[in-house]
Amino acid sequence: MKNPKNIEKFIDEALALQTEEARKAGALGYMARALVQATMPHSKTKEDNFTRRNGYYSLTMMADPDFGLPYGSIPRLLMSWITTEAVQTKNQELILGDSLSGFMRELGLVATGGRWGSVTRLKEQMKRLVSCSIRFKFEDGNQLRIKKLDPIDSADLFWTPRNPNQGTLFESTITLSKPFFEEIIQSPIVYRVDTLKLLKQSSMAVDLYIWITYRNSYAVKPFYIPWEALQMQFGAGYPFTPQGKSNFKQKFLEALKKVAIAYPEANKLRDEGQNLLFIPGRPDVPKLTK
Repeated sequence: MKNPKNIEKFIDEALALQTEEARKAGALGYMARALVQATMPHSKTKEDNFTRRNGYYSLTMMADPDFGLPYGSIPRLLMSWITTEAVQTKNQELILGDSLSGFMRELGLVATGGRWGSVTRLKEQMKRLVSCSIRFKFEDGNQLRIKKLDPIDSADLFWTPRNPNQGTLFESTITLSKPFFEEIIQSPIVYRVDTLKLLKQSSMAVDLYIWITYRNSYAVKPFYIPWEALQMQFGAGYPFTPQGKSNFKQKFLEALKKVAIAYPEANKLRDEGQNLLFIPGRPDVPKLTK
């Protein structure tokens, strides 16, 4: 009988090889760690300020009053592209290209017109994202740490939304702020681009996928998370009630099913009444073996 430890080592090495091949093929994406600890809004809000909490940690987004806060899946796709491009190029200035449709293909979106089309929604969410400010806070009663981490320092967008296939004289660019650039270069969270794109229709599914594969990268034993804590971290736009007795828990579990189709390790998470039981599995992108 083969030694189970040897089998486990073989599987780890095979997965690590796949990871290295995926990295070379550009199939891996990256997300800012801070935006996984607390998430952006899922739906449109009238508020100019938005706060999510995860234990002692909190994220606050402040909107430009002319545009409002970013929300939904598109800002998440944009932020994942921004982080991935910065990690791969090691450059604060990112080139989005000279056509809107070309950039949308990189996000996994098809350019469609009209009031509710993808072109209109991308244009709106892009303005919201590049103009917002972000603050992170850690407060445990003994210490207080606040970090200003505005993602975008400047943006020059020359696209023609009415004709997304038309090239422009100048390429559109965004320049990341130095603090945000350093944050994502130092410790980004890695994921599979194909998995994320499969989930792009659901902003909560995108959040859960990256969060689960991130937790799986370091968790070693099962643990419980109260539904109240999950609602504070992920439940943007859902009325807060004790023990998760709102439609948040239902929406969370529905999104979890979607994630499990694309990333089967998510099937290990269990609803245990007042808590979610997190049973660690393999991260979607295993760590390289040495």
